[in-house]
Amino acid sequence: MSVASYVKDIADTVKSTFEGMSITFSHLFRKPMTIQYPDKIPVPIQETLPRRYRGILEVDLDICTGCLACERDCPITCITIGIEMNKETKQRQFTHFDIDVCKCMYCGLCSEACPTGAIRHSQEFEGASYNPAGLVRHFAPTQQNLYKPKKGGETEPKLVTKVEIGLKYLDEFATPDGGAAAEES
Repeated sequence: MSVASYVKDIADTVKSTFEGMSITFSHLFRKPMTIQYPDKIPVPIQETLPRRYRGILEVDLDICTGCLACERDCPITCITIGIEMNKETKQRQFTHFDIDVCKCMYCGLCSEACPTGAIRHSQEFEGASYNPAGLVRHFAPTQQNLYKPKKGGETEPKLVTKVEIGLKYLDEFATPDGGAAAEES
């Protein structure tokens, strides 16, 4: 090995070390990209989420008819519903209505199948728990009577509403700014 190649190797080592350290030092004096969540964020995260965000499922048992459409349509069976007949009042009651958030893949098939809109995605996304059993949401902790719709044409206004909402979303996707101009007016 010659002295020239030895000196060249030392120069290459110093050069590569300097290049690596210059990158390291440039990051040392930059403003950090990470944000301490949830302590130091300028606005709540829920305000930055889009309106169609699919968060953790929530159920309004006051309008749920117990048709079990959401349970049947769930591809991974994360929804379990128990219904029994009350012998005294002759009304059906929920024994349980549970959604396992650990299993849910947020596909939205359950909310599409619901004829009354009782099950829907919320803006909630924080589901951290030390125990996976803590992520099973119990919506009927006590026995509760099912919603019984009035007879006669109650489903038609619901369908019209869904069509109107669908047309509104189509208009949003048609605009290049995602519907921001329509919201301002």
